[in-house]
Amino acid sequence: MDKSKNNKANTHHVGDAIRDLLKTYQLTSKFDEATVVASWERLVGKPIAKRTKRVSVRNKVLFVELDSPSMKNDLNLHKSQILAVFEKEFGKDVIRELVIM
Repeated sequence: MDKSKNNKANTHHVGDAIRDLLKTYQLTSKFDEATVVASWERLVGKPIAKRTKRVSVRNKVLFVELDSPSMKNDLNLHKSQILAVFEKEFGKDVIRELVIM
């Protein structure tokens, strides 16, 4: 029997193995939340990120606290576009709502 052929059938990509592990321990949503928070600056840009005090996710709701009233107003006007960026990056079920504080 060819061992290399048998080994290929039993191999998995590391990413697939990690996703399976997260599903098994029901940690997928926590991982997604941490990834969204870590990606905030990259997705919205440095000017907005500099005005951001805090970013968190709870129950698929993205909470963003800003230190600028004018920036709060601007982001509230562009909520749907911000949500679209996060949906494109992470899929539909990761973030369902955006709350600007």
